[in-house]
Amino acid sequence: MNPFRFQNPTALYYGKGQIEQFLASEVTQYGRRVLLVYGGGSIKRSGLYDKVNHILNEAGVTIFELSGVEPNPRLTTVHKGIDICRTENIDLILAVGGGSVLDCSKAIAMGVKYDGDVWDIYQRRAKATGALPLGTILTLAATGSEMNSGGVITNWETKEKLGGGSPYTFPKFSFCDPENTYSVPRDQTIYGTCDMLAHCFEHYFHPTRHTPLQQHLIEAVIKTIVENAKAAIDNPNDYDARETLMYCSTMALNGMINMGIQGDWACHAIEHEISAIYDIPHGGGLAIVFPHWMDYNKNVNPSRFASLATNVFGVDASGKSTDELADIAIAKVREFYKEIGAPQRLADYDIGDDQLDRMASQAVRFGEIGNFKKLNKDDVYAILKASL
Repeated sequence: MNPFRFQNPTALYYGKGQIEQFLASEVTQYGRRVLLVYGGGSIKRSGLYDKVNHILNEAGVTIFELSGVEPNPRLTTVHKGIDICRTENIDLILAVGGGSVLDCSKAIAMGVKYDGDVWDIYQRRAKATGALPLGTILTLAATGSEMNSGGVITNWETKEKLGGGSPYTFPKFSFCDPENTYSVPRDQTIYGTCDMLAHCFEHYFHPTRHTPLQQHLIEAVIKTIVENAKAAIDNPNDYDARETLMYCSTMALNGMINMGIQGDWACHAIEHEISAIYDIPHGGGLAIVFPHWMDYNKNVNPSRFASLATNVFGVDASGKSTDELADIAIAKVREFYKEIGAPQRLADYDIGDDQLDRMASQAVRFGEIGNFKKLNKDDVYAILKASL
């Protein structure tokens, strides 16, 4: 494995009753002027909005709000949040929602402390110089943003979607109560499942040698997602399934299962270009791209795909070659996506071939992408073409 340093400073509160018991004390240690960031009206319909406001009001906290964060959060919304924080001398940002709300809040937190446009950081022209403290209350199991420092922002004017972050943007605390995911629409649960599974795949397909423990840890998370996703999708109030998926989402991208590994991340780079132009759900785009990326790269290390078939999907390897097992693994991934109702092709979103060249070019704007195999523009174009 590669040499590494690991640190994750986020205090994680999992399960029922944690918000009522600990939210006030966590918030007030950072101050009493809070920016509450959220998306649409779901947290109001579920009663979570009223609960959070009551707890904070009782603690003497002054609340300011930024609502309407988009599913692919916009740079313009980030700018609004930065302005509020600076004008109102905000002490803490409290993000209540899914990964989009958390990603937007991380960008706001960095932007407040940066002397310039926060977009510079996402364009790799600058590094964060600090961040406002950030806390989160999670309502969707998907991105793992509750326990990592990264996030993705869309510049809708330029049709760019870029990832960014810094050591400053780890949440100080995160509350993860599975009951807060009960009201999530079916499609969002499907997309969240695809997103967390993609994070596992990005770790699993890597070039680093001698990583047996990491491989088995990742396989365990993938297998657990596969075993529990359908139950959570079919029965939104299945606490055990929701709890398990939420924990898988956190573990898939908090750094615990990929220490000493150089992950791939090409599929995320490719999907970002699709949703930057067409504004499709991130998880839906990943479900489309990943099987085609797998087909394109299966010959790089067929044994890794074969392990996926046997260790995750339980395929009997008797009488089968490594190449045959690799093909079976990819077929099993496709079968799983189909079973949970995930999109299969770009055509499912009425996306044609008119923007393929642009997307392929933009995906490699900073150079070749991926680590399992380095991909250039032609490679990306081929994967996009196959995804149509």
